[in-house]
Amino acid sequence: MTFAGINYLAVLVAAAASFGCGAAWYGALGKQWMAAAGVTEADLSTGKSIYLVAAACQLIMAFMLAGVIGHLGRAGIANALITAAFLWVGFVVTSMTVNHRFQGKGWSLTVIDGGYWLTALLIQGAIIGGIGV
Repeated sequence: MTFAGINYLAVLVAAAASFGCGAAWYGALGKQWMAAAGVTEADLSTGKSIYLVAAACQLIMAFMLAGVIGHLGRAGIANALITAAFLWVGFVVTSMTVNHRFQGKGWSLTVIDGGYWLTALLIQGAIIGGIGV
């Protein structure tokens, strides 16, 4: 079940797992995240469409991670985890840090969100590396 070297099953499982991780992460840190982001529960009552956007973004992220891992030609769990961590350091946390500083947000928001995205990418990497690109 591959296309251009990407295993769709691995991508779907990775996306679902990282989405579930987000539910657990922000379920546990929701109040701290709301305080750091400066939002209230009323601000978040945008309906269920936000979860569809989040799920779609997780799917895109997992697909791109699988593509990068496959392109590097170094599959396996260890290499997938290293790739995920490198992408997080090089692109995710750096972008978030710049955005949060210009938005006037505190470091606690960056730590909460950055910690989640590192965890999500590592979960995706482990699954994609374990199942195969």
